[in-house]
Amino acid sequence: MNTRIIPRLDIKGPNLVKGIHLEGLRVLGKPEHFARYYYQQGADELIYMDVVASLYGRNSLLEIVERTSREIFIPLTVGGGLRTLDDIRNALRAGADKVSLNTAAIHNPNLIKAASQRFGSSTILVSIEAIKKPDGCYEAYTDNGRESTGVEVFEWAIKVAELGAGEIMVTSIDREGTGKGFDLKLTRRIAESVPIPVIACGGAGKISDVYDVISQGKADAVSIASILHYNFVKHHDTSDDFSGEGNIEYLRGRRGLSTIQDATLPEIKDYLTQHGVQCRHPITRAAHV
Repeated sequence: MNTRIIPRLDIKGPNLVKGIHLEGLRVLGKPEHFARYYYQQGADELIYMDVVASLYGRNSLLEIVERTSREIFIPLTVGGGLRTLDDIRNALRAGADKVSLNTAAIHNPNLIKAASQRFGSSTILVSIEAIKKPDGCYEAYTDNGRESTGVEVFEWAIKVAELGAGEIMVTSIDREGTGKGFDLKLTRRIAESVPIPVIACGGAGKISDVYDVISQGKADAVSIASILHYNFVKHHDTSDDFSGEGNIEYLRGRRGLSTIQDATLPEIKDYLTQHGVQCRHPITRAAHV
């Protein structure tokens, strides 16, 4: 099967943001611009995450998803603040193909079972945000990495699969946004423990990191943010008025991080193909407007 490369778009209000360890969020631009470009460049899917939804008890992505789904024809996953079957139904009606559950799933694991039975397991992705503890164990966190749960990651991953989730996205909070590479041990152990696809997220700083998490981490798909977003901002006009909308220092300097070697989706897929990873050949799609 083809290995999927999935841009992740973290959303705060109307803006695409990016942080380190899921903190210090910086405004990068309007998500619609990034999504359209990634679609045209051959993204296999897109993941939209409202990164403050659980904190404020709401999801504000539906309007963005409605607009996106009218012109982008690849699977869209939506997460953040989805707490009930009605929330999931509303996201799907807005144009999402899948939903991502984390906080609500840990607080009420039966939501995974009920949702998979109601909407189909292929519709339900469970996001696991992991932090490595001093004793070497991994603990699952909620609320975009803010809240400790006491839940052991590997036991939780197995339970998630048993409850009917169609796939798991595992994010290393320790590596997220740092560009230091994925936590290969974390991803590999989950991938070897469950019978469903595992998406690796958090840590890509160069193209070879993507290859490593597939070849060594056994990931079925890879979700990428920084190396794609920084490339987009460096080479495209993002002249929207962001005054009063949070931390916009990156947009003023456009320097990125020294640990991030930005790249495009075709460059990533070409590298993977040259190294024996089967992925859907990138094609240039015409924009639908």
